[in-house]
Amino acid sequence: MNTEKIKLLNEMFRKTFVGGQVMLTTGTRAKSEEEQAEILHKVRLFNEFTKANDPYGEHDYGRFTHNGENIMFKIDYYNKTYDSISDDPSNPDITNRVMTIMCADEY
Repeated sequence: MNTEKIKLLNEMFRKTFVGGQVMLTTGTRAKSEEEQAEILHKVRLFNEFTKANDPYGEHDYGRFTHNGENIMFKIDYYNKTYDSISDDPSNPDITNRVMTIMCADEY
């Protein structure tokens, strides 16, 4: 698999929310609309990838603090029918990306 292409596709998706689905967990949806917008903005701007939190270099996971609470996001790769994982996340023709944004205590 082409890790650099996966990273670029993940970056584009995370920054634009185009090219996949964004899912907010119950805890994230329970926040005010203003807080949800702030969290989504922080996800789009996130750029604190390190070897510790991004060991494969795909930029598919992040964690940050919002109003004193840890928030996480994770991008997963599914096939076009969402019934199994993608055979090749570097190929957008056969991959659907799903980003889950959650409060860390929901993990």
